[in-house]
Amino acid sequence: MLNLDTHILIHALQGSLTAKERQLLSADTWSISGIVLWEISKLVQLGRVEMDLADRDVVRTLSKIHTWPLTLEICLGIHDLDFSSDPADEIIASTSIVHRVPLVTRDGKIRKSKLVPLAK
Repeated sequence: MLNLDTHILIHALQGSLTAKERQLLSADTWSISGIVLWEISKLVQLGRVEMDLADRDVVRTLSKIHTWPLTLEICLGIHDLDFSSDPADEIIASTSIVHRVPLVTRDGKIRKSKLVPLAK
């Protein structure tokens, strides 16, 4: 199982993954932190991402992805991160650590972390 950050999921839904990302995602099941759904909704609301979240294909795809809930363990794990970022990215990274699920991300700060398990 892989944990996808917000932008990787958006690229997957919009068909704009890199070849390496496509290969990586096609070889495993997907999961996301619950905060990813909120972040996508906000990006759509703010006009920064064009996506119809009510579209049947989008809803069907999102419903098949395992969603990790926000837990106290994940929130406490944020305190131990070896980088500082926006709250959503910290929650996503902590989710990967707590559940020992490799994260797929393009985020440079997260990719430099020695703690977050990264998909390769």
